Order: sequence, then C-alpha cells, then structure tokens
Amino acid sequence: MVEPPDASRPPEQDFPDALPARRSRFGLSLIWLVPLIAVLIGGWLAAQAILQKGPTITISFKTGEGLEAGKTKIKYKDVEISTVKSVVLAPDHKRVIASAELSKDADNMLVDDTRFWVVRPRISGGTVSGLGTLIAGSYVGMDLGVTKTKRYDYVGLESPPVITTDVPGREFVLKSDTMGSLDVGAPVYFRRLQVGQITSYELDADGMGVTLHLFINAPYDKYVKMDKRFWQASGVDVKLDSTGVKMDTESLVSILVGGLAFEMPPPTPGMTDITTASDAAEAPAQHVYQLFTSRTEAMKRHDRIIDSYVFNFKESVRGLSVGAEVDFRGIVLGEVTAIYTRYDPVKREFSIPVRVNFYPERFSMRAESGTQQGRLTMDRRKLVEWMVEHGFRAQLRTGSILTGQRYIAVDFFKDAASASIDWNADPPELPTVPGGLQSLQDSIQALVTKLNKIPFEGIGQDVRDTLKQAQALVRTLDTEIAPEAKTTLAAARNALDSTSRMMQNDSPLQANAAETMKELSRTAAAFRNLAEYLERHPEAILRGKPEDKK
Repeated sequence: MVEPPDASRPPEQDFPDALPARRSRFGLSLIWLVPLIAVLIGGWLAAQAILQKGPTITISFKTGEGLEAGKTKIKYKDVEISTVKSVVLAPDHKRVIASAELSKDADNMLVDDTRFWVVRPRISGGTVSGLGTLIAGSYVGMDLGVTKTKRYDYVGLESPPVITTDVPGREFVLKSDTMGSLDVGAPVYFRRLQVGQITSYELDADGMGVTLHLFINAPYDKYVKMDKRFWQASGVDVKLDSTGVKMDTESLVSILVGGLAFEMPPPTPGMTDITTASDAAEAPAQHVYQLFTSRTEAMKRHDRIIDSYVFNFKESVRGLSVGAEVDFRGIVLGEVTAIYTRYDPVKREFSIPVRVNFYPERFSMRAESGTQQGRLTMDRRKLVEWMVEHGFRAQLRTGSILTGQRYIAVDFFKDAASASIDWNADPPELPTVPGGLQSLQDSIQALVTKLNKIPFEGIGQDVRDTLKQAQALVRTLDTEIAPEAKTTLAAARNALDSTSRMMQNDSPLQANAAETMKELSRTAAAFRNLAEYLERHPEAILRGKPEDKK
C-alpha cells in the first residue's frame, strides 16, 4: 500500500546520478610529496657530505701512548682540526697506526713535509713543554710543510720539533768529532744572549764524526757571517794566569745541559786584508761550519797555507804530544801532527820522526824600503834553504817543569853542523840539534869518559909511596932534629929572660938611659937658647958676645 504524500515535507527534487570518475594510472597523491621531499633533502645532504668530506690520513707511531680513538684531538696552533678515529696495530705489529679524517679545508695542509707528533709533558734542553696536557690530555700536534707534493700517510715524530716552519730564521750545519754534552734543544749563544738552539744531530755515515743542525732565530741570524767560529760552551772554563783564577761560562743552562756559542775571530795584527764583522758577508742557510771544542781553539788563527815537514830526533820525545807547539822565539809557527818511530838498517839505530805543520803566513816579515814598508816576498823553498844554511835547527825543550810537557823550538844555532834539505822526500826533513837535557847528558857522558881514562890506580900507588916518605921524614925529625931543636929553644928562652930583666924599671940600664935622656934634654935647651940669641944678635958671630957693663 502506497502511503499518501506528507504535506509537511518539501517536494523531492531531482538530482543527477553520480558517475564514478576513472583515475589516471600515473597520478600521484599529495601524501607522497612528503617522503619525496625528504628523499631529495637526504640526497642533497648526502651529496653535500660527500662533497665536503675531507681527506683521511694515517699516522704511524712507535707506541700508542696518549692516543685514544674518538677522544684524541689533532690540533694546529692549538686549533682543533680533527679527531683520531681509530688506533690499531700495524700488520707487522711493530708500530701503531692512527687514522683521522680532516676537513676539506685542511687538504692543502697535507704535503710531503708536514709533521705530526704526540704532545705530552716533556723536559728537553733545559725547557719544559706540554704541561697543559696534564689536565686536558695528550693530543696530536701538527706542523705545516712547505712543499707542494700531496701526502696522506705519515710517520709521526717521537719528539716535537724544536723549531716549526713558521718561525723566522735560518738553519746551519756544524761538523764535529764528538757530541760532547750537547743534545737537541741545547741553546746557542751570541755575546751571552741566547739566539737559537740545536734542532737535530746524526752520526756521519763513515762513523768518523757527528753532524749537528742548529736554528738561529731572526733577526739574530744576520750576525752569522761566513767567518764565524762556533765552539762548545758547555761547563765552566777555568783559567789560571798572572791576575789570578778566572771562571767563564755562558749561562747556568749551558752548565747543566750544554750549549754552543759563536763569535767573529779577532783580526790578525799587521794584516789589512781581514774584513770586520760588520763588513763580512752573511752566511746562507745550511752553510757548514766546523765546531771547536773550546773558545781558545776556535779563536786561534786558522791559516790558509800549510807546509808539512819532518824533524828526526834521536833522543827521547817523552812529554811531546800531538798538538804541541812549534815555537820560534815565542812565536808559534806550527804544531805537531804525528809522532812515529824509524829504524835505519844501515846504521842499525832507531830515531823518532816528528811530523809538523808549518804556517808560512805567520813567518811573514816586513822590510823597510826607503821611507815605506813593504812585505818581504821570497820563494818559500829558497827561504827555508837559506835559513837551514844559516843554522836553522829544531830542538826539543821543556815547556813546563811541573807537567813535563815539551814543545819544539826552532832557532838559529851558529855552531850547528852543515845540513841540506831533500825536497824529493814527502814530507821534507829539516835538521835538528840535541835538546838542552840531551846536551847535558852528553856532557856528563863525555866527562865520565874522560874520568875513566885517568889512571887512578897508578896515582894511588904514588900517593902511598909519598906517604911512606913522609912517615920516614917525620921519624927523622923526631929522633935527630927534635933534640937539637930543644937545646936551641932553651938558649933562646934564656936570652929572652935576660933581655926582659934589662928592660925592667929598676934595672941599671934603665937608670943610665934616664940620666942620658936628661942630659940630652939640657943640651937641647942650651942649643935652643943659643939659636934664639943669634937670631936677636947675628953680629955676635963676628964680634962675640959683649961684656956686661959694670
């Protein structure tokens, strides 16, 4: 049954039928845009990460002390540039390999001579470094290289470099026979001011010496001239002279850890071709110098011309050593370089050849030429021949009685036997004369020889015969002459007694002598009165004495 329409409801409207729309097979829903955008952003971030990724380096160390993966930092000028990612053993188990990833901006820092080392507390060369790592922990230090060749695997330094590449200055090289008490970081002094330090050293390939590298900081490197002399300034230099005891040292640090010093040698007196310290040319970097053992040795004159000769001594050379001076009247002309022994099979005797170096420049002379003075030039061979012809000889002498040290003195000896020089010998031999001690020994030996020639036994027999004759004479005096001598002495004593009695005051002789003296006195008085009278009356000689008037 159909219900009747309700009047209260609105009439129904006619709507079109909805038809289903067919969706495109390639259509995307908006919901998928979110993950798509996320993928795009992730890809962009991944690309950016790949593009911004820095190089990965490996550093090899002897030990892993102070290295910890994920914690140990790599710093340059105390700025963190990376962190060590891993620390593993090398395949041969002899070293430790630390790897790290640096930022892309640090790629230009990785060149062939870039250096890495572990910074930890150290004491070296009188300085203390790395104390900050006691609190913050160790880290890997970095020093930039100057080459252009790229490199990503390095061998770490076992100790930090003394000088980094950004410090201004120059490096020089020293050659020495021994290291002494020097070490890396030992200071270098110029006029007692520290201007540099030793950076490294190594033993020469032939094992005959040591090569040291030192760095002089700017601006002091300009004072390193071509003719500078370097010497070991370690310890204390004690000198004893006429003014007393002198002690010299560069600093307290040089006493403890050693050190070097350098200075310009003093100009040679009379030489005008020596430039001053300010005029001398600066030495280039890596210039090689010789290292002397002391300042005295360094400041000695080092001659350019050296002549070698041999002195052949037939006496003992005890007390003579290599380095002993060859002296000419107080001027050192050379030094001993070697001492040998020689056997002469013809004469069947030994001798001691001593090789010396002569420095002809020290024997230069100046001769007056009119009002000007000029250097006397002469061929060295001709000069030596002339000197030998005029008695130039070598002689051993004692330089110190306390130490027994001896030296060679050369001088002109007028009574020396004639000699000549064989220039074909290498080296030529110069003549010698016995030393003072040897001459004394020769004189004593000659005296002993003369004494041995004296016939002491015959002289003794003559003396015994003389003594026998003397004894016979004494017996004769005692038996024959002595009794007569006693009688003569008794008579002489009696005569002396008689004379003594005659000279007594109460003797008749004394009384007569006194009366005689009185008479002589009266006579003298009469003559004196007569002389006075004649002086007053000279006419009395002709007329006589006038009679007194009555």
